[in-house]
Amino acid sequence: MAAPTPSAPSAATYGIGARIALHPMTDRYVDIITTALAATPRPPELELTTSPVSTFVGGPDAAVVRYCADLVAAAAHRADGAHLAAQVLLSRGCPGEVTCTLRHGPWVDGEAVAVPDAGVRAWAEWSLYPLLDGQGGGAHMTPIMDAIATARASGLFHSSDHFVTRLAGDVGAILALVATAWLRTGAGVQHVVTHLSLSINSPTQGV
Repeated sequence: MAAPTPSAPSAATYGIGARIALHPMTDRYVDIITTALAATPRPPELELTTSPVSTFVGGPDAAVVRYCADLVAAAAHRADGAHLAAQVLLSRGCPGEVTCTLRHGPWVDGEAVAVPDAGVRAWAEWSLYPLLDGQGGGAHMTPIMDAIATARASGLFHSSDHFVTRLAGDVGAILALVATAWLRTGAGVQHVVTHLSLSINSPTQGV
């Protein structure tokens, strides 16, 4: 009998989560932020902690990403046409609070994160950071270029710029693309971070 295939570590023991911050560009920022936080459904499997700077969201990949999409959408609807920016940082594997000694995979379960459309269009700038342990020679660029190729094929790709890939489309679709690339990179890299800057109702979108 073949040995059972090991499963990826749980979110709690491996350190899977996000930090998300909302930045409404209006004097109604207090109402928009607090109302969005209160209105966004909180699945029981998530750990949420809001600080003066951002909200930490810890838990399974799909639930974390769906919460981020829902929170941004709630804030955008409450902003009612005002410019809204949001920062989302996703990290998996050794954020500092849990073990960093899982030197052998698998580190992920599944190959994609599905997020329903949020009904909110955004511009986004995205960066992916595979934190390869002691591997030089540009090895980190392989998963990055694979992620950019996936973005180009998705219909969300707009352009490349200094240090970022620019995306445009529904908030849910953007987060699904970014999270899936983050997840797939994590299949071969223990610690992966990705950063997303979202801009909704940008005053410079036509510039």
